[in-house]
Amino acid sequence: MKKVYLYFLMIFICTLTTVTAQVKPDAGKSTLNKYQDTLLRYSKSMFTATGNIQRFDQNARFIKTLVAALKTPGSYGFAFDSLKTISITASPDRAFRIFSWYIPTEEGTYRFFGTIQMATTDGKLKLYPLIDDTEHFTDDNIITTNKQWYGARYYEVVPLIATGQKTCYALLGWKGNNSKTSKKVIDILSFDENGATFGKPIFEGPKKTPLKNRIVFEYNKLNTMTLRLDKKEQLIAFDHLAPMDSTMVGNFEYYASDSSFDAYRLVGAKLKLIENIELNNDANELDEFYIDPKKKDIPVSKKF
Repeated sequence: MKKVYLYFLMIFICTLTTVTAQVKPDAGKSTLNKYQDTLLRYSKSMFTATGNIQRFDQNARFIKTLVAALKTPGSYGFAFDSLKTISITASPDRAFRIFSWYIPTEEGTYRFFGTIQMATTDGKLKLYPLIDDTEHFTDDNIITTNKQWYGARYYEVVPLIATGQKTCYALLGWKGNNSKTSKKVIDILSFDENGATFGKPIFEGPKKTPLKNRIVFEYNKLNTMTLRLDKKEQLIAFDHLAPMDSTMVGNFEYYASDSSFDAYRLVGAKLKLIENIELNNDANELDEFYIDPKKKDIPVSKKF
């Protein structure tokens, strides 16, 4: 898989270099619509192609076309809303947007891909390619860059604004995993002069436990898990996961929601864990897409 990492990194770099000279000043919406049609074709074949080689080949074509499209003037304001299997999630402050997607492999796992497109004052393209390096993670709590990404398909960006601190962003995403378990993740994205950084010591748990840089949830594949922003209460709320039996602690194939909810709330410059909240578990239209559609009933309580 190291070869796959280098291969897709080279695609991003070479395409960024090549496309600059190809862009015409009069390119606009019609050009972007044509690119979108091509991207739609590739995105469908990434899932329907037989075998890993064919899927990754179509994915490479998709990446080249996507970067070419993003080099087109006005691309930041173009929704690419026909690409249903590709998540395009913008920060509420419109500082950037993230394209993220995955390729299912023959082995029953997932390989994630993506890029961050920054909003620039001069309209020029500024991208941070996201290179999934999950297979080399020995600790999912480490701080990394966009070139050693803990891959996920993001569906929500939550700005974290604290007095005296530069704004960072909580990213909520579906990570998939294997044939037995699924994962969801809360990652923290920051920007500085060196680029994009993932992970930050911001998650505050029970007393005397060290701060965490990233939160990863793992649970039985046939179950669903709520992980979303409650905009009214400004909480990142989620199902409390627990083993189905006390003898299964640490065996995430047997973890599911116990019908209670926890949350993280921004307190100062930290996301503080709040346990046993009441939550109106609104349906998430993306659940069916992300998770095997075998849902269990979860009691609904009043809004807190």
